Amino acid sequence: TLSSFAELSNFQLYEILRLRSEVFVVEQDCVYQDLDGLDQSSLHVCHWDGDKLLAYTRLLAPGTDFEDASAIGRIITCPSVRRKGYGRPIIQASIAECQRRWPTASIKLHAQTYLLEFYGTFGFKPFGEEFLEDGLPHFFMEKPGSH
Repeated sequence: TLSSFAELSNFQLYEILRLRSEVFVVEQDCVYQDLDGLDQSSLHVCHWDGDKLLAYTRLLAPGTDFEDASAIGRIITCPSVRRKGYGRPIIQASIAECQRRWPTASIKLHAQTYLLEFYGTFGFKPFGEEFLEDGLPHFFMEKPGSH
């Protein structure tokens, strides 16, 4: 499902934040401020199985995370369903929605280095130098828009 922040129910928002905390803070052992003030202006792409959130991304308009590009962020798959095919469709849906809403803008993301090949299969290319984000190695990646 695709929802604005206002369209999310209290339950849905809680599940999104719970899963992000479970993976990004606890599993990846990163102490960071997940609640960064961008959720309110983001679109939220969720794959639900009943009340269970299996995969999630948030989409940011150009000028929000990157001045010149839309962005896909907080990309996550529930640990219990990893490697079961939920990552690919949530990325495809996220790309399609970015292209629909902001067709001329490129799409950028912060990719953990071990996922460069995965995102490369969607047409993303790394740029810049590897950097540490919350203690984990990352690259910026970009998929060109239709100019």
